[in-house]
Amino acid sequence: MTRTTHRPKEARAEQALYPEQHMAIRYLYLTRHGHADPFGQLTATGREQARLLGARLAHIPFDAVRHSPLSRAADSARETAQRFRSRVPVTEAAELVDHIPYVPAPDETPASWMPFFDGYDTAEAENGQRIAQRLIDTFATTPEHERDIHELLITHAYPIAWLVRDALGAPPARWLGLDSANAALTVVEYRPGLPPRLVMFNEMSHLTPGLQWTGFPETIRP
Repeated sequence: MTRTTHRPKEARAEQALYPEQHMAIRYLYLTRHGHADPFGQLTATGREQARLLGARLAHIPFDAVRHSPLSRAADSARETAQRFRSRVPVTEAAELVDHIPYVPAPDETPASWMPFFDGYDTAEAENGQRIAQRLIDTFATTPEHERDIHELLITHAYPIAWLVRDALGAPPARWLGLDSANAALTVVEYRPGLPPRLVMFNEMSHLTPGLQWTGFPETIRP
């Protein structure tokens, strides 16, 4: 008698979504720099946040750590990488600088947000879009070779929002309203021939309760 073995429903669903398990994947780990003071310098809280993030990611076989040109991101990158089990190249990437990626048209902008964009002229808006496009072209891609890539980007809330918006295929104006806490973790996977997969967004379980939600207005948190 022949016995038929049925695969679990979850396994069949995963096989349908990702039929080519051998395909090379780009794992993009995104984080906002640690808490900074009003002058843009990393605080003691920010350094501890970065170290805790590094401890969480210590087992990941990173190919590179890239950070914004701004000092709060560069210092966060160094603090984070110190916790890794092996030496990983830490380099600056101009595309990760803090910037407005897209200035929405008036009909795309809620009235309460209109003052935020007051004063942005056409040249500034176009330059922001150019940086945003370079960000996507550089990092939101699948590997060009047959091995997986693990890359950590230490940047700012707006570039993270732009990359998440792109991964979800949302309209350009939807970067607004996507925010990240300091040293929170977002992960996106890029597979050939498939849409990007948002694995997690603004995840903070590696931070102690007193170090969570910095960079957001103070309010009751779940």
